[in-house]
Amino acid sequence: MSKRSAIVTALALALVPLAGSNASAAESSSALSATFDAAMSSHFSTKNSQALAAAKLLVAKGRAPKTGYSRSEFGTAWKDVDGNGCSARNDVLARDFRNVTTTDGCKVASGDFTDPYSGESFHVTCRVGSGCVSSFDVDHAVPLSDAWQKGAQYWSKSKREAIANDPLNLVVTTAHLNRQKGDSDAASWLPPLRSYWCKYVARQVAVKTKYGVWVTAAEKSKMIEILSKPACANTKLPTAQSRP
Repeated sequence: MSKRSAIVTALALALVPLAGSNASAAESSSALSATFDAAMSSHFSTKNSQALAAAKLLVAKGRAPKTGYSRSEFGTAWKDVDGNGCSARNDVLARDFRNVTTTDGCKVASGDFTDPYSGESFHVTCRVGSGCVSSFDVDHAVPLSDAWQKGAQYWSKSKREAIANDPLNLVVTTAHLNRQKGDSDAASWLPPLRSYWCKYVARQVAVKTKYGVWVTAAEKSKMIEILSKPACANTKLPTAQSRP
């Protein structure tokens, strides 16, 4: 069995709970994440670029129409998919900020933050009841509109909700860069901080591998081009808890 076939088979087994009505979001997310991490560990050597190896296995085909896309197709925003009592948004803020203070054990009140997309550093204060200041966003590494056009429109709603709230697919950045990126893939937008390109593309590869999102030929070519650079030689696939 080829690497691609083995990984697809393993991930297909994990996706079964996402299609069932009796599985909780937390159980589905945990099952998929555990199977994904196991598949990556089994099939990609840690001595070389896991990200490059995985990128080469992504399925490439044309982009489907955006017809029918809306944010509501991806379910409840910032759902507590891991069942820890905290929203996905607060989980990601706590992961990406340093020197974090919280209220109620969950809601992030403040922290120090270095934007991975630009390298700029900030001290962030979040307003009670209204979240962090509007100049910061939680970005979907793989934009939901991009996922919709590359397979997600054919998924169950529970699987779409999973990718929308999975910390693996969430990164804190400035609102300016999040808007600039829009629903672009790696072929049409990369962060201004070039030294972050390896990790940026690796996270997109990890998400697309985990959920079976396809790529366009141009996107795959750009991913491989970047991950083949000497600076990306030892780039691993991130996990949901990996800080960008």
